Amino acid sequence: MHHTLKPPLSLDSSPNLQQHDAEQLRQDIKNYFLQTFSCYESLFECLTEQGFYHKAIALRHPLIFYYGHTATFFVNKLLLAKLIPERVDPHFEALFAIGVDEMSWDDLDDRHYAWPSIQAVHAYRQKVKALVLHLIDTQPLQAPINWQHPWWAVMMAIEHERIHLETSSVLIRQQQLEYVLSHPQWRPYTQHAQAPLNTLVSVPPTDVCLYKTHANPFYGWDNEYGVHKVHVKAFAASRYLVSNQEFLGFVEDDGYTQPKLWSTEGQAWLEFSQAKHPTFWLASAQGWQLRLMTDVVTMPWNWPVEINFHEAKAFCNWKSKITGEKVRLPSEDEWYALYQNTHLSPEQIQQYANLQLNLAASSCPVDHFIHGEFYDVQGNVWQWTETPIYPFDGFQVHPLYDDFTTPTFDGEHHVIKGGSWISSGNEILHSARYAFRRHFFQHAGFRYVVAEADLNPVRSHYETDKLAAEYLEFQYGESYFGVANFAKSLVELAIQQLPDLNKHKALDLGCATGRASFELARYFDQVTGIDFSARFIQHGVQLAEQKTIHYSMTVEGELVEHKACHLADFKLDAVADKVSFFQGDACNLKAEFSAYDFILAANLIDRLHHPKDFLSDIHRRLNIGGVLMLTSPYTWLTEHTPRSEWVGGFKQNAEKFTTLDGLKVLLAPHFEMIEAPCHVEFVIRETQRKFQHSLSEVTLWRRKY
Repeated sequence: MHHTLKPPLSLDSSPNLQQHDAEQLRQDIKNYFLQTFSCYESLFECLTEQGFYHKAIALRHPLIFYYGHTATFFVNKLLLAKLIPERVDPHFEALFAIGVDEMSWDDLDDRHYAWPSIQAVHAYRQKVKALVLHLIDTQPLQAPINWQHPWWAVMMAIEHERIHLETSSVLIRQQQLEYVLSHPQWRPYTQHAQAPLNTLVSVPPTDVCLYKTHANPFYGWDNEYGVHKVHVKAFAASRYLVSNQEFLGFVEDDGYTQPKLWSTEGQAWLEFSQAKHPTFWLASAQGWQLRLMTDVVTMPWNWPVEINFHEAKAFCNWKSKITGEKVRLPSEDEWYALYQNTHLSPEQIQQYANLQLNLAASSCPVDHFIHGEFYDVQGNVWQWTETPIYPFDGFQVHPLYDDFTTPTFDGEHHVIKGGSWISSGNEILHSARYAFRRHFFQHAGFRYVVAEADLNPVRSHYETDKLAAEYLEFQYGESYFGVANFAKSLVELAIQQLPDLNKHKALDLGCATGRASFELARYFDQVTGIDFSARFIQHGVQLAEQKTIHYSMTVEGELVEHKACHLADFKLDAVADKVSFFQGDACNLKAEFSAYDFILAANLIDRLHHPKDFLSDIHRRLNIGGVLMLTSPYTWLTEHTPRSEWVGGFKQNAEKFTTLDGLKVLLAPHFEMIEAPCHVEFVIRETQRKFQHSLSEVTLWRRKY
């Protein structure tokens, strides 16, 4: 271990949320917020003005988006948690809200965005900073904090910014060097030499038991909670992370041009990327060089190689070929077994590792930090595993962030473990579970294992999510009690009552899993489906692409029945290509969602946080003469909508004021009601013997001007 002075940007660990001293906890959270916010600002000082707007890679937004995104996240989550009463800047909070996840490697985003100036985004961030500080200083705080606590949203937003501190640093590393500035607080490590010879270390059979509850003292993301027990058979693992020097053998043996070493998907990525060596390696007249975040340096051969999953997997296949052993990446469970067999505490490992910017703004030699018989069990670079992320038993989504993990339960996002030099907060916990697509780059390398036991892949059954399955059954399942399909009934009713309606563009707001969107596509040229929940939308997307989806419905207790729906069964497969799905907030839609001939908002208004704003603004999304269809059972609840935002359902001037009364008042300036209200039944199945049977009032409104 080479001791160095603590760098100026070294980050503190996540605060203990289970402490009972409320004022100390308040101060800890304040310090944690200020440190995180300041470090994030400092990171973006590494960019020229062009660096903010020039895309580092085609698959992601330019960095100006990520500069604004984390501040927007604070506002959106604090608003949902009812910790703040209103938005700071609705335009920014729509522009910077969605579009973070990396796309498929061949899915280029060529849309044009009118990004604001750096100065404007900086000013916005300062407003959000002041807002959060005021909240922390003045809001009542009852300790301790768990994920049901309102202040969980504050920690969620801080930890979210720490994630983007890391992902943005990767994008800066991928940015053209002419758009990047050296920075005294972001200097890389300087020592390097030849790499040590990698050897195998035996790991005995190990029982792994993970059991994380909401009483855990540190902030966690949804996928960490629950129970996971497994017996891991004996295996051997490389003592060190694979170094640049060890990976050079694969490069020099033409590993990038041997198709048999690569999976089918890996070969497709190779063809797309035309890669001949790791992305951050640069060939020069002086020999190999390495691109770091803000610098290019002579190749540090004893630093860990940083590659994507495809490259790590191909190396393992090459290693198997030349050694005759069964070499592969470790599973997530094998990483836990290896961690346990260091016989060190989490605190010992974290304090003696290249984490939290404690050493420098880069990787360091693979033989620098020893953990038992291994090096870098945590820290230096993330470690790819063979395991696509999946939910543990007892998995639940958090109501404030229902799409943090669920969109990754698709078999395409692999777990990475251990953290990198810039990982901090939740990221460095033993329990942290982050997952990225196989083509992705994330300060990630790998160690390999040799094992006789074949892996039993764990499949991600996202469709077993209870609420998502209920909506799939509601929208695509069988009819109950003689009640016809709700989405189909609404669309047919609209078409019958509006024979002269222009049928070019339709918008389905609160589309859930998309049935009404597909039904509208029978009649309209283009249909947009928008829902706040990405976990709902991904089912609509899957149906549009694959025409089939499987899900599991609760029968009773732990008993389930497996079901499937096929668009062809409803004769919707032929129109699916007319539907586009987006995640969005109905109260704060982006400007491009406009010029529609018909808008359906089914059972939406009584679940919005600001339905009055929605109703007052929705005319802007419709063409003159266009029609808005509203349906709702008017189930007003303060858990969804503040009492002051209810459209009706209360006494006003000592007289009853219904939601229909409120709709007439709010919509009168721009709409006229076409027909008298009617009622449409709907039934939602929860279990084999429990159903919700409701009536939704339906009104049709034509835009006047």
